[in-house]
Amino acid sequence: MLLGAEEEDINDIIGGIAPNWGPFAAVGDEARTMIQVIMALAILICMAIAIWGAAKQRIGSTAMRDSFSAEQGKGLIVAGLTGIFIIGSLGTLFTIIYGMAI
Repeated sequence: MLLGAEEEDINDIIGGIAPNWGPFAAVGDEARTMIQVIMALAILICMAIAIWGAAKQRIGSTAMRDSFSAEQGKGLIVAGLTGIFIIGSLGTLFTIIYGMAI
């Protein structure tokens, strides 16, 4: 233990890096948990879309020589990864927009 060091709770330490809920700060803990679960499910769905697109592109470009399937796979990959990025950054976007409105 260092001399002069204060006792800090782990919540004090990680509280500085935890996201500020911005407009969702007024909702209860259950509502925040539900929002997190819904966002996690949406990210998993987007990941599945991107994986399905990668499989479609691989099968279409090699096994069947189907260029339409390969192009469709590329679109699914882009859609899935874009969805992951947008959903992952929603908390930051809401906080920025809410902060600008105040």
